[in-house]
Amino acid sequence: MTTTDFNNAIATQSDFLRPYAQSLTHDVEEARDLFQETMLRAITNRSKYKIGTNLKAWLYTIMRNIFINNYRKNKRFTKVSSAVPEDIVMYNVDKKARNDGWSNVRMHEIQTQVEALPQAFRQCFELYNMGYKYQDIAEALNEPLGTIKSRIHFARKILVSKLDR
Repeated sequence: MTTTDFNNAIATQSDFLRPYAQSLTHDVEEARDLFQETMLRAITNRSKYKIGTNLKAWLYTIMRNIFINNYRKNKRFTKVSSAVPEDIVMYNVDKKARNDGWSNVRMHEIQTQVEALPQAFRQCFELYNMGYKYQDIAEALNEPLGTIKSRIHFARKILVSKLDR
């Protein structure tokens, strides 16, 4: 197959490649870039094409691989815009009113459920919640370390089951 025949064969497949590029990128400009990159790679890698095989499938594979490589590259390197959004200036944090009503209600619900825990669980959980380490709690309550860990674990499970997230 001569170079001219190969280029003509590729050109006939362009009607199928453009919609496929659009379906991959969902953006007109990116689809055009993807299509152009596919055509360029197909022409430069003409020697890798095996005559008699499906040219359309070969071009689709090239396009899909280019798209996947670009996607992975863009995922690794996120694009950061240096432009400051206008609404940041408009909604300055200092001018916002603070409303602690919902968090106060939630804290009251949590405290009520902690107080409803069985005495052994509640005591271990409250000490752990205040910042004591497992070993310190075990020594203070004169209990084995495994027992303390179990009680704190079960206290957490009870609280999670009773509190609506």
